[in-house]
Amino acid sequence: MQTQRLTPTVMALAAAGMLTACGTETGSGSGSVGSQPRLTGVHWSVESVTVNGKKQQAPGDAYVKIGKGKAEGNYGCNGFTADVSADGDTVDFANAISTKRACEKQDFENAFKRALGNGELKAAVDGDRMTLTTDKGDRVALTSEPDLPLTGTKWDVNAVGDGRTTASLPKEVAGKAHLTFGKDGMVRGKLGCNNVSAKAEVSGDSITLGAPRTTRMMCEGAAAETEKKLLKLFDGKVTYKLTHQGLSLTTDDGTVVSANADLKQTKER
Repeated sequence: MQTQRLTPTVMALAAAGMLTACGTETGSGSGSVGSQPRLTGVHWSVESVTVNGKKQQAPGDAYVKIGKGKAEGNYGCNGFTADVSADGDTVDFANAISTKRACEKQDFENAFKRALGNGELKAAVDGDRMTLTTDKGDRVALTSEPDLPLTGTKWDVNAVGDGRTTASLPKEVAGKAHLTFGKDGMVRGKLGCNNVSAKAEVSGDSITLGAPRTTRMMCEGAAAETEKKLLKLFDGKVTYKLTHQGLSLTTDDGTVVSANADLKQTKER
């Protein structure tokens, strides 16, 4: 991990979050932040960064999300977190931390980090779009995207952990475990070997799952081990958290199951 100053995307979202708190006092009309009902907690995808007149399209993974005083996101390859403070229509950041992966899109990441540098940032919001502009004219364009819904989305299980460490599913099971929560109060899916179904009652940030009904295929090795872990989700209550295109389920004993949305299935429905 490395500590560094935040990129303009983080600053843009932070600015937006700050302006939301200020309400319509910051301006009026479609471009004012006061007209946007909700900015904090929103997933902002980066569309492009323009530095010194050169525009670069962002990789698909580049995004920013801000909570109360904390920002998180991805430069397009490396992830980051940071503290955020705001003053008027400008923002500043502290304790920014990013990963240190070697990235194919390093030119974009470098431009992204240079776009704001040590300068100030102003943000303009128009509907689901936000533009960040520096005093030198560098710009970052972003678009808000809602979290995918819990129900109706096919969630492909990719990892199981205990809250401290997470292990990806074995190669033999990758792509073979998934869950879909239906509007009929049921969850259906596959545990890596056997199919499963159960009652699923959603209340707040928790789901009460009934006893699982499964097919009776004989499972061995990695498939059997994965199935054993995933069965811990059932016949009890789990808490869930949605993160744009991701879902995490946590049981009372601390088991954490992570899943990503099957985007192909989502687009087709």
